[in-house]
Amino acid sequence: MENVKTTVSQTSTRQKKTTVPLNGNGARVQGGVCTSDVTLSAHTGDNSDVFPKVLDLHVPKGAKIADVTYGLGVFWRNVNLEDYKVTFSDLKTGTDCRALPYNAASYDCAVLDPPYMEGLYRKSNGHLAGSGTHSAFRNAYSNGQETTTGPKWHDAVLDMYFRAGAEAYRILKQDGVLIVKCQDEVSANMQRLTHVEIINHYARLGFYVKDLFVVVRRNNPCITRLKKQVHARKNHSYFLVFVKTSNPRSLGKQSVKKGKRLVRKRRS
Repeated sequence: MENVKTTVSQTSTRQKKTTVPLNGNGARVQGGVCTSDVTLSAHTGDNSDVFPKVLDLHVPKGAKIADVTYGLGVFWRNVNLEDYKVTFSDLKTGTDCRALPYNAASYDCAVLDPPYMEGLYRKSNGHLAGSGTHSAFRNAYSNGQETTTGPKWHDAVLDMYFRAGAEAYRILKQDGVLIVKCQDEVSANMQRLTHVEIINHYARLGFYVKDLFVVVRRNNPCITRLKKQVHARKNHSYFLVFVKTSNPRSLGKQSVKKGKRLVRKRRS
């Protein structure tokens, strides 16, 4: 039978007891199981393949979720909607993700996926990216409307993410989860690492970036008028997972499933 050693750590406000299992020789016994059945950070596929994995790892069943940029609902195609209490909205339903009609601290999770290409933020509809044979792309990632106010080019993309992130912070409960989809881009021949810019700004809002998923497209992107390549062509995007918390260590432990066994694992 294992022995148990109890230690007491003193803080300025309280005492905390920690129970450590020991073997017959008094050595500490490590918990957990050996398994390769874990959620990975990089996946080849599309959003509907990866989004359920993000939910399974970071959002408990029964959570109240606001998808504030629902669009065509691609994220949810492989999700059992009975597992969550989801509110879907976007500009087409009359709801702007930068000015949500929801009460403060009223949701467990928010999902944000605004247009992340500068070409979809133009003052003239005729200049929007995704014209002609690419109109389906515009319909999937934009509402097709002009952007008549605010910053230009890539800064318009960041402005959307920053303002929407502030609204998400407002409507999320403490320890609430924000799932953000984004992609880096080259703007005016300058490399803009959008996911880094978002992470840095959201940290100032009070978010902790808990996880990052990479989505690699199955096919190769095509360039119609290539003269000289100076940057690697983007064929991947990101799901960023943020938590509204001032103390990341308070998020506790994660669960790792192995067959019928459920083991507790320390957060890495």
